[in-house]
Amino acid sequence: MSEQDNIFLVQQQLSAEFNIRPVSRYEEWMQELAAAINQLIQTDFNGLVNLLYRLDVSEARLKQVLTQEAGTNAGELIAGLMVERQLEKINTRNLFKAPNDIPDDEKW
Repeated sequence: MSEQDNIFLVQQQLSAEFNIRPVSRYEEWMQELAAAINQLIQTDFNGLVNLLYRLDVSEARLKQVLTQEAGTNAGELIAGLMVERQLEKINTRNLFKAPNDIPDDEKW
């Protein structure tokens, strides 16, 4: 799978989580994702924390990025971390995926 395919998968996954539409321009989609995250920060912070936990975004990494990039839009930073983590998970799954070339007599 190509990196572009993986990014498309991440867009689909996160679009479903935030009820936003995946669009062909990645930058435009990231802006919509950041806006949705900023909305959660203002209206449902606990929901955002739960979502970050479910997506397995590192709390330490989140604190580090928010501290280093103080003054930057928090929604954009968190969106970047979410995408980064989803890509890591996809790449790890692909790395350890069972090969499809197992003979039929050796399959369980």
